[in-house]
Amino acid sequence: MNLLDILTPECIKAPTVATDKRGVIDELVDALAAAGRVAGADALKDAVWTREQTRTTGIGHGLAIPHGKSAGVSSLAMAIGKPPAPIDFQAIDAKPVRLVILLASPPDKTADHIQALAKISKYMMMESFREQMYAAPSAAEIYQLLKTHEAR
Repeated sequence: MNLLDILTPECIKAPTVATDKRGVIDELVDALAAAGRVAGADALKDAVWTREQTRTTGIGHGLAIPHGKSAGVSSLAMAIGKPPAPIDFQAIDAKPVRLVILLASPPDKTADHIQALAKISKYMMMESFREQMYAAPSAAEIYQLLKTHEAR
């Protein structure tokens, strides 16, 4: 799986306007909707938020990967948000989140969803890549970092 198949530059918000957990999730879903990747943004927002209430998606090292499944999503889609300042996401390491990667998928695409989660996690566990993502000042630079990494 190539992450650039599920991410478009307009679905990267760096910095986000929102400065809190719920606001960033909503902003990223809205970006997917504006890019035509999601129909029924409200249903996806509800699905992601419901999932988030079950267990935090703040996985540590300054990263959160909120995700949800909704009938309004025709194929796996990703949005990335970099808040202007780290935000509380109730992460498992109790540290604030510096980057939010939202995954949206159709209800019947579990394998693709898991594959994308695994690839994102693999990349973000590489400290040098993670720090480059955190330091990237713009959506264009975040996209270019992913593009360079996917080309390897």
